[in-house]
Amino acid sequence: MQDLTAGVDDLIARGLADPARLGIGGWSYGGILTDYMIATTPRFKAAVSGAGMANPLASYGTDEYSIQYVHELGAPWQNSAVYLKLAYPFLHADRIRTPTLFMGGDKDFNVPIGGGEQMYQALKTLGVPAQLIVYPGQYHTLTRPSFLKDRAERIAGWYGRHVQGQPGQ
Repeated sequence: MQDLTAGVDDLIARGLADPARLGIGGWSYGGILTDYMIATTPRFKAAVSGAGMANPLASYGTDEYSIQYVHELGAPWQNSAVYLKLAYPFLHADRIRTPTLFMGGDKDFNVPIGGGEQMYQALKTLGVPAQLIVYPGQYHTLTRPSFLKDRAERIAGWYGRHVQGQPGQ
């Protein structure tokens, strides 16, 4: 997050980005970072979190990283403080004001859609504009051409509405 913040600050300082019209987004680890950024700062006018995860306690055993979690973090029941720290975006969802589009494939076992579903539900509960798009039959990487087109159009529309102020769906 510090690297992303420094990069954004540099782009603003050089006049390449307008601080009043910032958007953020990413897929996979980029979705995870997006969730962290919007829980940390209100500076972004819109976000897109694709195949993200903001609560490793809930995803333990549902994704393909359980072995890595245990080796790097310890088991949740042995090192719950670390898991709670990593669940920062979900546990601090009440700090988020950024309209966010969550996306993912329903067959993604790399970063299951449950992470996006949780964040979507949290923001909806809090009254923050949010949308959840689940692509049927898709894994971590979308492959169906119509879904690739749909994703691109939805992302452009989301930023257009929430960053550019364009009318939308």
